[in-house]
Amino acid sequence: MEIDPGDLLLFARIVECGSFSLAAERVQLPKSTVSRRITLLEGKLGERLLQRTTRKLVLTEFGASLLEHARKVADETEAAGALVQHRQVAPSGLLRVSMPADFANVAVSAVLAQFMDRYPAISLELDLSPRRVDLVAEGFDLAIRMGTLPDDATLAARRITFSSLALYASPRYTNLRGLPEHPDDLFKHDLLSLPPRLNGLIRWNLMRGKTEWERELPVRLLANSPELLVRMASTGIGIGASTEAIARPYLQRGELVRVLPEWAFPQVTGWAVFPGRRLMPAKTRVFIDMLEAAFEQGAPVGM
Repeated sequence: MEIDPGDLLLFARIVECGSFSLAAERVQLPKSTVSRRITLLEGKLGERLLQRTTRKLVLTEFGASLLEHARKVADETEAAGALVQHRQVAPSGLLRVSMPADFANVAVSAVLAQFMDRYPAISLELDLSPRRVDLVAEGFDLAIRMGTLPDDATLAARRITFSSLALYASPRYTNLRGLPEHPDDLFKHDLLSLPPRLNGLIRWNLMRGKTEWERELPVRLLANSPELLVRMASTGIGIGASTEAIARPYLQRGELVRVLPEWAFPQVTGWAVFPGRRLMPAKTRVFIDMLEAAFEQGAPVGM
């Protein structure tokens, strides 16, 4: 049996609107046409979909079963229409983005400037606080998050970059305390680390080729900013973990040296996370596309 998808769409609209009259207005058809098509559909199916009374419409058991399929037709129709509009209209509006401050300042400041220049109809609002915002409840379009993502059916994500942390210290510190030759030597040093800390200790996982070293270590300074850790390490108070991109200017000025250069932390994935809508808004899509392109080509300073 072939069923006209348009009739299923009409059926879904009638149930959504709660009346033939309102549904007819929504689909811009005469009420008589809507009623006739539903009657013909019921005749083709051999069962009633709706019980009509003077006050309301009531779904039959069969109508309730068919409604799920009818709604899928309606959803796909809306998605197709939105896609056409989405492609025709220039990206515009307010784009609210949450991202780590270090990521904004070091990795993508040039990309942000290029984005604003290329899309003058889009305004940016950046939240650089360390908290993990609730994208849906707080009305954010996008968040940049690093590492493993929690399982959340309301959100979707696209991978945009990788980063890897290494260890750095100032010549002043290494002259005074010496350079560790193996990760086991880190127990003898003052360490500056990103969270989390458990029971006063941090867990560092270092890799050298296929060799893995993982231990819990005492930490002297804990901060959720790789840039601050590098800055503090450059003053000579300890060995800090940070990304090469953030450490690079200090290395070039001779204010830092790489510690245990053959060892590094495992790569961390950077994600663009957004509400899991059927169709991504154009303003969000072009922003993610530009980030991806920048990192594929080697972002201005990378992370």
